[in-house]
Amino acid sequence: MKTSSKNSPFAKILTAWPEARLREGIYRAGPGDVERALGRELLHPEDLAALLSPAAAPFLEDMAQAAHRLTRQHFGRTIGLYVPIYLSNICTSDCTYCGFAVHSGSQGDRRTLTPAEIRSECAVLAGQGFQSVLLLTGEAPKAAPVSYLAQAVAIAREYFASVAVEVYALDEEDYRLLVGQGLEGVTLYMETYDRETYARVHPRGRKRDFAYRLEGVVRAGRAGVRRLSLGALLGLYHWWADGFRLGLHARHLQKECWQSAISLSFPRLRHAPHRHPVQYPLADRELVQLMLALRIFLPEVGFNLSTRESSRLRDRLIPLGVTMMSAGSSTRPGGYSHLDDGALEQFEIEDGRSPAEVAAAIRRAGYDPVWKDFDRAFIE
Repeated sequence: MKTSSKNSPFAKILTAWPEARLREGIYRAGPGDVERALGRELLHPEDLAALLSPAAAPFLEDMAQAAHRLTRQHFGRTIGLYVPIYLSNICTSDCTYCGFAVHSGSQGDRRTLTPAEIRSECAVLAGQGFQSVLLLTGEAPKAAPVSYLAQAVAIAREYFASVAVEVYALDEEDYRLLVGQGLEGVTLYMETYDRETYARVHPRGRKRDFAYRLEGVVRAGRAGVRRLSLGALLGLYHWWADGFRLGLHARHLQKECWQSAISLSFPRLRHAPHRHPVQYPLADRELVQLMLALRIFLPEVGFNLSTRESSRLRDRLIPLGVTMMSAGSSTRPGGYSHLDDGALEQFEIEDGRSPAEVAAAIRRAGYDPVWKDFDRAFIE
């Protein structure tokens, strides 16, 4: 593994927005700053800070209307559907907030799917209509080396039009190998952009390298990955701070990886091991404000919403910027074909509806559920 330079372009952008400057921008913003932000066609970082500020709370309805209009303008009335497949729950890192962590104390079997078992999972999900899949592992390169990931991507491409991975950060040549097997997307959460918090919640393991992980998505883009997805694990730090930096990161990637489509996810930390109390819980209203602010700041960026959120909230968020939703998810290896119902799961899902039920809810909201939104022939 090659460690990225701390002087990377985006690291310099983060350095230009230290905590003191960001906090001042958030808490000194007034109603006039929010109104100016809502009136701009191209927002500046200071405008994003205003939309994330307490002063923006009375403007949520105005922000919702703007977010709805921008989403319709850039994405129409479609919501893409995808599903995660957990290839392995073995992990050698020790992220304090994660059920897969080596010292999490979580109960359940640890396992890595065999190629035949990967096929079984793919066959079940393809039979449900899915054409977009996300392959996940823990932070364990020995249990799921790059050669194993390449084989898994190749198998999944036999069943699905779009295959993405959410795995440990890789070198550019490793991403390029996966692209050669049919990889189309990479999801890589920074978890938190606050360096002190990042070091505290990642006490050991390869994930502890903040600089290397920060540049991971850029390496994927340079390797030819078509879709790049970012996210912060909301609840690890102040939501407005991580949300602001997430917005800056996405805008930087729009310029740095201009040939790739950028999307954001909004995972909210709800269930964590006992050793990790959630110190920065995020209320529904704050989640809504964050999504609205980022949609106005980044009108061309996709928004992914997972089954971490309840069915009621997910349905209400559909008109406010969402472009992709997971459905019928399992967070344990073998969870779809019931290969091992005793396998350790990463977290409890909140929306347990079937894919058909989620698709029906999308239609009731006046949108079209899309199982496949492109043909690979158009991009090859």
